[in-house]
Amino acid sequence: MQTIKNTLAENFGGEAVAKLGSVQFRLDDTPDLSGKVAVVTGGSEGIGFGVVYTLLKHNIAKAYILSVSQEVVEGAKDAIAKELGQDKADCTVWMQADLSDWPRVKEVAETVKRDSDRLDILVNNAGRGIMTHQLTDYGVDRHMAVNHFGHVILTSYLLPLMKKTEAQGNTVRISNQASNLHHGAPSDTTFASLDDINRDVGPNGEYGRSKLAVMLYTRWFDRKVTRNGHPNIVMNATHPGFVSSKQSRTDIFEAFPLGGFAMSYLVEPFKKDQFEGAVPTVFAATVADKGGQYLCAPAIPEPGSEMSQSEELADRLMELTSSVIKEKMRGEHAGLFDDLALC
Repeated sequence: MQTIKNTLAENFGGEAVAKLGSVQFRLDDTPDLSGKVAVVTGGSEGIGFGVVYTLLKHNIAKAYILSVSQEVVEGAKDAIAKELGQDKADCTVWMQADLSDWPRVKEVAETVKRDSDRLDILVNNAGRGIMTHQLTDYGVDRHMAVNHFGHVILTSYLLPLMKKTEAQGNTVRISNQASNLHHGAPSDTTFASLDDINRDVGPNGEYGRSKLAVMLYTRWFDRKVTRNGHPNIVMNATHPGFVSSKQSRTDIFEAFPLGGFAMSYLVEPFKKDQFEGAVPTVFAATVADKGGQYLCAPAIPEPGSEMSQSEELADRLMELTSSVIKEKMRGEHAGLFDDLALC
């Protein structure tokens, strides 16, 4: 019975539903973050905005917001200034970044490292939702390029700054946005080659495959970094539930012009708002002291799919990640991969 209650709490909105979860965490439980610095991808709208708003409300010293649209960020900053005060809005720094633009991701990371002497929180939240098959200009499935590769590159370039922060006696936390739709990754996914991840397996399959990659990377990082000399750099993956966002209200029509109606309108009253959706991410980013977990809303560790628990599959994914980045970033950006802190 509790499992059923947990599932309801994980996926649907409303105060009464949230109370069904067996592990309770509320945004008001977020600890004081004075003096700390955060980076949040996709932090100008949806769950990302809910995360940034909560961090600012709990006194984060600086929050770098990585987002594609300056207009959306300005709207978010205006909302923050109106509700929390201009001093809080002034603690945010917008940096234009499309996670599929890997050289730009590196530039952003290097700018953060020059601008700040610490990084306590990294929230890898931005993502491509359930949409049709598309390759980037450099020939990589766009779901994987954004949801997995882009965040691996960002995390890797920021890792030296996070190690420095850890060395000063701090706990550094990284939250990766996963989804229970990782269960929908094709069962024959091997991550053995670029051709494998470039297969058109349908909108749900491609989204699920990219979120499976997020899960595998999280657990790989825990083995290779956290448990290999950096116990206070903690990375977890999260599942926010069904959240009312641009992905579920608008983007879904790109893949399902007719079927998207149900997700966009009929299910809308039962979805979580951006703050409810932010709960597991904020927990992972500010409280969690154990890494390699799959945290479902509000803060319930779950095993995830059998594939997501495979160390062999995770190792194969990261070997492919290394080779693809090396291959695609040659020429003008030949040195890009050399600096990556992939262990």
